[in-house]
Amino acid sequence: MNGTARPRIEWRTVDGILLLDKPEGLSSNAALQRVRRLYRAHKGGHTGALDPLASGVLPLCFGEATKVAGLLLEADKTYRATLALGARTATGDREGEVVERAAVPPLAAPAVEEALAGFRGETRQVPPMYSALKRDGEALYALARRGEVVEREPRPVRISSLVLLSLAPDALSFEVTCSKGTYVRTLGEDLARALGTVGHLRALRRTAIGGAFAGRAAHPLAALEALDGNLAALDALLAPPDAALESWPAVVLAPTAALALCQGREVEAVAPPGARVRVYGPAGAFLGLAEADAAGRRLRAVRLMRVDAPA
Repeated sequence: MNGTARPRIEWRTVDGILLLDKPEGLSSNAALQRVRRLYRAHKGGHTGALDPLASGVLPLCFGEATKVAGLLLEADKTYRATLALGARTATGDREGEVVERAAVPPLAAPAVEEALAGFRGETRQVPPMYSALKRDGEALYALARRGEVVEREPRPVRISSLVLLSLAPDALSFEVTCSKGTYVRTLGEDLARALGTVGHLRALRRTAIGGAFAGRAAHPLAALEALDGNLAALDALLAPPDAALESWPAVVLAPTAALALCQGREVEAVAPPGARVRVYGPAGAFLGLAEADAAGRRLRAVRLMRVDAPA
């Protein structure tokens, strides 16, 4: 074989969460694989894809932290978006071909605020054709690329917060906090229609995921790649698995109860009735997730970490 063989990676066990500041132009999976190689991490996954157009917070979970990845998938997300007015694209963002143009009426902040109010709260949204949702086993975006359009049922979504950030004659910026399954591209198109024109997203950045990782900075990919080979420095950037659950109630168990929980038995403990909680052993080790009974007197394990059995 000609050329130099690529060095074989010695994969290792890595447990923790890396807050990546994903750059534009890269898929979430491609970003994950690049970071996973830097860490030589044997097991890893991301927590909800960002479109290649989008940038911002993308938690990457390694090892035991993958057990909390699903909870981050379910969490509300916060985005900042710039909506270009006057042109609608096939994809709902700047990467698609323009398929419709319309005049942009003169807009003032009070009229935009009135339109925004109509999207707050519980609502229903028709998913875009350019999405990963599947119809008969095939992704909608694959159908869209062939020029096919199929009926999509409106889905319930929740817009917790929707705030106007800036307004120009042909664009506006907004910040939105929304539930899982909300398409900000579709929100932008619907908002443009409510303002009497059409539009598409010019930029999209995710800034937060639920109440997790408060005060923790996201790390640019370029800064991580500058540390290639320095595993100690890279490991120092990892957040522990329970950083994803900082908004959850915490329960500390005595040694006997901690051991029983790790063995899969229900234990007596005081917790908010019916709540899911993060559980710690007497030495502060994060044991995993548990659920309290309706009286708040007993806990049963929901998802346990790989930890040494408490003494």
